[in-house]
Amino acid sequence: MGVPLSQMYTVASYVLGQKLRGNKRYPLVLMLEPLFRCNLACAGCGKIQYPAHILKKDLPLKDCLRAVDECAAPMVSIPGGEPLLHPQIKELVEELIARKKYIYLCTNALLLKQKLDEGLFTPSKYLTFSVHMDGQEDHHDFAVCRDGTYTKAIEGIRLAVEMGFRVTTNTTLFDGADPNSVRAFFDEMMDVGVEGMMVSPGYAYPKAPDQKSFLSERRNTNKLFEMILSNRKKRWRFNQSPLFLEYLMGTREYECTPWGNPTFNIFGWQKPCYLLQDGYADTFKELIEETNWDNYGRASGNPSCQQCMVHCGYEPTAVDHTFASFGGLWGTVKAMVFNTYANPRAQKRLEEEKAKPHGPLAHLGLTIEGKPMTKEEREAVEAA
Repeated sequence: MGVPLSQMYTVASYVLGQKLRGNKRYPLVLMLEPLFRCNLACAGCGKIQYPAHILKKDLPLKDCLRAVDECAAPMVSIPGGEPLLHPQIKELVEELIARKKYIYLCTNALLLKQKLDEGLFTPSKYLTFSVHMDGQEDHHDFAVCRDGTYTKAIEGIRLAVEMGFRVTTNTTLFDGADPNSVRAFFDEMMDVGVEGMMVSPGYAYPKAPDQKSFLSERRNTNKLFEMILSNRKKRWRFNQSPLFLEYLMGTREYECTPWGNPTFNIFGWQKPCYLLQDGYADTFKELIEETNWDNYGRASGNPSCQQCMVHCGYEPTAVDHTFASFGGLWGTVKAMVFNTYANPRAQKRLEEEKAKPHGPLAHLGLTIEGKPMTKEEREAVEAA
C-alpha cells in the first residue's frame, strides 16, 4: 500500500465531513508555491520562465501559513521552483507538521543529501519528500536537461529512506515516452525503497519553452497509460487514487475538479488551477466564490482544457468519487485488492513497442539505440 492508513483515515474523514456539511467545492490538496526559481532549467517547466526579479522572490512564511489556514486542506504539496532553495523551508515544514498537515515537499533532490546531512529536517509521518524523477537515468537526465541529475537524486533518496523519511517519486510522462522503460523505472524505484510512486501525463504550460513534447491527445494518453499500468507487478506501489490511475488507463471517465488542488504563490490564489493562469484572487474565499468554474474543465468547451488529464485536476475527482457513493468506494477497494489489471491486448502492444524508437525526438528518428539523445547530442542535431 502506497499511502499510510493514518493519512487515508485523515483524508476520508475530511471528505466525508465536507459532504455532510453539504459543501460541493472544497480543497483536497493545497499547492503552495513558495518560490519559482530552481537549480534546474527543464524544457517542460513553465515556472522558471519568469523574469529575474520574480525568480528572486520568496513567499514569506507568514503568507504561506495564512494560505494554509485559509484553505484548511488536509494535505499541502510544496512545489516550485525548488522548495529546498527557500530560506525558511525548515520553519515552514515545522509549522505545517505542528498543524498536522500531510506535506509533500516536491524536490529534484539535487540538494536533498546536503540538507539531510545538515539536519534540516526530522522524520515525521506528516512529511514526505516527493522526488521529481521522470524515468530511467537517460530519460530523466534528458527531461531535466542536465546529465548526472538521476544519480544525484538517487543518492538523496537512498539517504532519506535510510534515515527514516517518507519518500515518494513524482513522474511526468511526455510524448514519446517508452512504456517498457517506464515499467523498468518502477522496478528501480521499488528497489531504492520509496514508499510509493505518482505518475501524471505532461500537459502544456503556456510559458514552457518546449511545447512539442507534451501529450496532446487524450486517446494517445490512454493508450500509453494502458500499456504502462496494465499487467502490473505486485511489488509496485502507487501513492495515488487507484481510480485516477484507472482514469489514465481509459477505463473510467471523469470531469476536472479545478478547485480540488488550489494554488497559492507570490501572486496570490491562482485562477483557476495550477496550470492555467486566468488571474489571481486575494483570498481563498474569493477564489472559490468568484471564479466562474463553469468556464473550466472539458465539459465547458474551453479549448485549454480539452486534452488535459493532469492529476491536479482529476485526482480530486477520483477521491470525491470514492466517498460519493457505494460504487466509488467499492471500485476503490476492488482496485486495491485486484491491482494487477491483466490485459493481453496491452501486453501485446507493449511487446510491439520494444521495436520502436522512443523519446522526445523519436518522430524525427533522433534517438540512439532507442534511447533519447543527451542534451549535447540534441543541440548538435538541432544546430545542424
